[in-house]
Amino acid sequence: MMIATFTTDKLPTIAWFVYLLSAILFIQGLRYMNSPKTARKGNFVSIAGMIIASVMAIIDSSAAGFHSGIALGMLIAGVVLGAIIGVVSAKKVHMTAMPQLVSLFNTVGGGAAALVAINDALSPAHGGIDIGHSVPGLISAALGIIIGAITFSGSLVAAGKLQGIVSGSAIKIPGKLVIDLISLAGVIFFSFMLVTGQGFGYPMWVAVVLIAVFGLILGLTFALPIGGADMPVVISVLNACTGTAVAMAGFVINNLVMIVAGALVGAAGAILSLLMAKAMNRSLLSVLGGGFGNSDTDSTSAGETGDSAPLRETSADDLAVQLAYANSVIIVPGYGLAVAGAQHEIADLTKLLEEKGVDVKFAIHPVAGRMPGHMNVLLAEANIPYEKLLDMDDVNPLFQTADVALVVGANDVTNPAARRQGTPISGMPILDVDKAKSAVVVKRGRGKGYAGIENELYSLPNTSMLYGDAKKAIADVIVAVKEL
Repeated sequence: MMIATFTTDKLPTIAWFVYLLSAILFIQGLRYMNSPKTARKGNFVSIAGMIIASVMAIIDSSAAGFHSGIALGMLIAGVVLGAIIGVVSAKKVHMTAMPQLVSLFNTVGGGAAALVAINDALSPAHGGIDIGHSVPGLISAALGIIIGAITFSGSLVAAGKLQGIVSGSAIKIPGKLVIDLISLAGVIFFSFMLVTGQGFGYPMWVAVVLIAVFGLILGLTFALPIGGADMPVVISVLNACTGTAVAMAGFVINNLVMIVAGALVGAAGAILSLLMAKAMNRSLLSVLGGGFGNSDTDSTSAGETGDSAPLRETSADDLAVQLAYANSVIIVPGYGLAVAGAQHEIADLTKLLEEKGVDVKFAIHPVAGRMPGHMNVLLAEANIPYEKLLDMDDVNPLFQTADVALVVGANDVTNPAARRQGTPISGMPILDVDKAKSAVVVKRGRGKGYAGIENELYSLPNTSMLYGDAKKAIADVIVAVKEL
């Protein structure tokens, strides 16, 4: 009996130190994710931290006592169901659909944080130090509801745009400014009601529900007007919002690990959003204010090549000769490679060329694909060594001495139009593919990139086009190289 009493009395202290350990593991895991070489280790470290925190939370809740067996059953069912959905979705979702999955996870995270804040704001005050029902706690609860609701609806829209369920174009909302002002006023007014306890004759749950409703509306009006090309940045911003909402919920329930984890996610998401916007040479506000293709620039005067521009085509056999007898080859992967699932063919081609004494490197643009690190993960899946994956700043000086630059499914990130003023991508840092002795572009057709303009690289005299599905095209090149 004395042991049980000792354990119960000391449990809050034990829980605090366990949560601190989890927080340290989260920080270390994020640190490992700074490099592709240690990113996998970072995932495992972070997973360990989450498991420890979750087990401690269940033990802590069990010691406090559940109101009913139903509550315990719902907790266990939720943990099991969530784990199953997470594992199955992560295994089945194709790499090209990973941004949609991340956006859906943002939806769940934001919604969960909002529900935690709603529950604590409406639950009766309990004994002891009740942070949740103090003024700072209620302010945190209101912010958690607002940010969580915005993240929930905004992330759903982002996932829908990327999946094609919602139109990927910028959707104009009639009276958007009026709707935003009314929603913002509603959020402020009902948050004031919640924090001050002034129901003005209405039950307090009315204020909580209306805060959530107006937050959901703000999330919709935020995400719908942004074009699908900018959705990865939006997802990153909403990811930061998810973290902030979780941190607010942590303040409400006085949970250290939620505060730290939420702050880490919020800070990382904000930094990532700024870096992605910088990689496109745009301010974050301009990205969130509208997507590519909305410029009033006259594309003809801006130097667009037009559909009639002559392009020089090549064949798999000719490309094989170029590659096999080159000294240096730089491969530029893009979203088209991911769609075709040609990463293993690229790995086989790389191995084959290296056996012939060719130096092969990969040029990785920070916004190639649909999320940062997309190409790194995709190529790592095919066991291409990390040291061959060079960032834009490191690889650009090498193009001038490269015999062949092989572009597979990349578009805007190789467009020389970015170096001139007056184009939708003016000033965007690009890979200097046009400076290679020869450039070969593998793509399905003459379709434009996200920017909505022709790629001037394609019409240069040192560029040739190999049309077709990247997977089949590279496989044909491999066969041709082997026959040389």
